[in-house]
Amino acid sequence: MSTKDWLIDIALVGVVLLQLRGRRLTLKALLLPIGLVVWAATTYLHAIPTSGNDLVLIVGTTLVGLALGSGAGLLTRVYHDEAGRVFARATAMAAVLWVVGCGFRMAFQLFATNGGGQAIGRFSAAHHLDATAWAPAILLMAFAEVLSRSGIVAWRGRDALLGRNPGRTGDW
Repeated sequence: MSTKDWLIDIALVGVVLLQLRGRRLTLKALLLPIGLVVWAATTYLHAIPTSGNDLVLIVGTTLVGLALGSGAGLLTRVYHDEAGRVFARATAMAAVLWVVGCGFRMAFQLFATNGGGQAIGRFSAAHHLDATAWAPAILLMAFAEVLSRSGIVAWRGRDALLGRNPGRTGDW
């Protein structure tokens, strides 16, 4: 893992951990994690392999990312204050879901780059996966997690701004 990879992973974890206290929901706060995964995708995602079971792996990890991000978004409390400013506050469970996704990707990267390459190669061969399928699978998982969480929090922030969520509880 390069220094950039570490910084992106840490920044993505930090996005939600900072929201445990509650932060004002701004366009910048919503776009920062999206910008990070878009940068990673344009840097590392060159093709999506579809041979063998590659597409099954890629769709599966993407759906896991979608589930984790959606859960984190739904479990984030979104509310407005008396001045009409919208805030987002991640619950402990939202943070757990987010960290599980980011932690899995970080652990996989560490395993792959620190001696686990042969084991991944054997697993890939046994399950008819191309070795090049893992990077897109992990990247699309992150992309789905970030987009789903950001989209849900943005939608809920819009509802709070329009007065459809007048309380501080964030419950639907």
